Amino acid sequence: MSMMDKLASLSRFKTACPFLRTTQSNTLRSLSTLTSSRFPALSQLTESATKCPIMGPALQMRSTQLVAGYASVAAQADVQEIHHSKGIFPGSDFSDADIAKCPHASAARAAARMTQDLAAASNAQTTSVPKAAPPPAGGCPFHKVPAVGPQAPNANTFNYDQLFGAELEKKHKDQSYRYFNNINRLARKFPVAHTANVNDHVEVWCANDYLGMGNNPVVIETMHRTLDKYGAGAGGTRNIAGNSAILLALENELASLHRKPAALVFSSCYVANDATLSTLGAKLPGLVYFSDASNHASMIQGIRHSGAKKVIFNHNDLEDLENKLKMWPHETPKIIAFESVYSMCGSIGPISEICDLAKKYGALTFLDEVHAVGLYGPRGAGVAEHLDFEAHQKAGQSPEAIKDSVMDRVDIITGTLGKAYGSVGGYVVGSRDFIDMIRSYAPGFIFTTSLPPASVAGSRASIVYQKYHIGDRALKQVNVRELKERFAELDVPVIPGPSHIVPVLVGDAGLAKQASDKLLHEHGIYVQAINYPTVPVGEERLRFTVTPRHTIEQIDGLVRAVNTVFTELAINRTSDWTKLGGRANVGVGKDDVKPIWTKSQINTAGVPQALQNGQPVVVDSAAVDIVRKEFEGLLGPVGCERKVEGELFTGAVALATKGLAKHARVPRTIDSLEVPAAIQVPVSA
Repeated sequence: MSMMDKLASLSRFKTACPFLRTTQSNTLRSLSTLTSSRFPALSQLTESATKCPIMGPALQMRSTQLVAGYASVAAQADVQEIHHSKGIFPGSDFSDADIAKCPHASAARAAARMTQDLAAASNAQTTSVPKAAPPPAGGCPFHKVPAVGPQAPNANTFNYDQLFGAELEKKHKDQSYRYFNNINRLARKFPVAHTANVNDHVEVWCANDYLGMGNNPVVIETMHRTLDKYGAGAGGTRNIAGNSAILLALENELASLHRKPAALVFSSCYVANDATLSTLGAKLPGLVYFSDASNHASMIQGIRHSGAKKVIFNHNDLEDLENKLKMWPHETPKIIAFESVYSMCGSIGPISEICDLAKKYGALTFLDEVHAVGLYGPRGAGVAEHLDFEAHQKAGQSPEAIKDSVMDRVDIITGTLGKAYGSVGGYVVGSRDFIDMIRSYAPGFIFTTSLPPASVAGSRASIVYQKYHIGDRALKQVNVRELKERFAELDVPVIPGPSHIVPVLVGDAGLAKQASDKLLHEHGIYVQAINYPTVPVGEERLRFTVTPRHTIEQIDGLVRAVNTVFTELAINRTSDWTKLGGRANVGVGKDDVKPIWTKSQINTAGVPQALQNGQPVVVDSAAVDIVRKEFEGLLGPVGCERKVEGELFTGAVALATKGLAKHARVPRTIDSLEVPAAIQVPVSA
């Protein structure tokens, strides 16, 4: 019933009810829209009605009828149809979270909670509130678990659990509730994972381990050796016991990667962004942040925590940014905060042009390269490096800045170790004094336990490997182009962009969830639905990330499965969006976007081609040797006597050549390790 219908019903009963007759309409409207502070399932008006000798019993009777009604569907076929129509495929094990997935059980639980609150509100002096448990629906597996939460506490105390439940109900109603699938990536079968059932294997198409470095043999080897020597944990914060030689070496490596004077490592880049932006806002007097409208939540939080003024400019809109910069005096401290690759739409920020505006109006630049480090540039330093590809390639591994290059002009760069580098952690790079100030003042750095030594070593090994091996990121670009072209041929609506992100527009939260579930349960393909608040309502999507390790056969299977699911669920295609006027840049004539990686840049890796099932994965032996050499000072040389290490490499490469179990073929066995060298043009000078 709409709010207008409710108010119309109230007006009809004014003559019969003294409360309604003597209360003004605007007061009734307010009471009917505000939630009771004591009973979250009720409005303030309903709470008041429970005190009425006539309405109180009537409300309890009606709520009991609602609960019974929601439990009346008994036929298994009917229940299955309800579940499948909502994109829900229940398994054999049910948790409390599973109840929320079922529209039938969720409604029953909401009605039961309302019954609990009505009972508590009608007798505020009663300490024991009756539990309104609906009779089980014979065909609904979710009703095997009680749909009603714990009993309400003493009526004189606040009902915390019911408030929590009411907040969750809001998420379910607007379809923004997040479901976490049980996905366990297999290090030796990347990009394959198993679900809750260890024998149920699926392909992963949405992980941010963009290059598969989380299972690179030399990364795993380095982590094993570090774990053996330095143990599991760091032992404390950087100030207490966590300031290790391995961590200092990682920070030097990151500073060298970005050709900046200094770097600082955090537990994640969310923390790095939050801590850095909030500290800058606290220290720069009168600071004004100019923030891109599509910035990540970590940047938004950091700016909010800083207490500084904030001005939002339209996404990648240089004209709007300049118009807003003009409004502030030149001497006012300003920071322009933006990203290089926007991970949900795949767009790339105009870094060079923003640097021009920053210089013109006296601002610092803060660039988030989280979804770019490892993936762009001849050494993997990100988009800022990629924009001067040849110059950085010529400079090789020198840590010195290339004067007036785009990367040199950016003042502050943040990045992650948990995506393309396959490990965990975040960082910020910049001038020595800036880094030292953040180190000295940022609570998110000072009061956090340091990352484990093995993770730190793995991160550095990954960075070094990618600095000397361009083949992985070049092959990734080949696969990205292949997937985008295949989707376009089938009218699958890919949101256009020049980066490696492949976002497919669905345009409806429910449909996006259904599509994700069908791909997982019917096709063995895992890709997560992206809904509000990550993306705007109406722009829900499936976000695909193809890696260099996905084979051409796996790409074929993905394209067929997505095409089938789009047909079965009648999801709009590109041509449909064109007829509707377009959405999220789909169907508006912006499909011809040139990739930031040119063919000549890709071919510096030697014309890479997508792998086929059974084809061995290339491991660059020269890059492996460099990584091992970098760690000799702390971990010692890698000798032939290391049986564990030898088995690791042999097993990793052997199992990496295996595809999914669903692809029938003769298994290949590797008896000894021969690491093939990558075909590439050397990056170093």
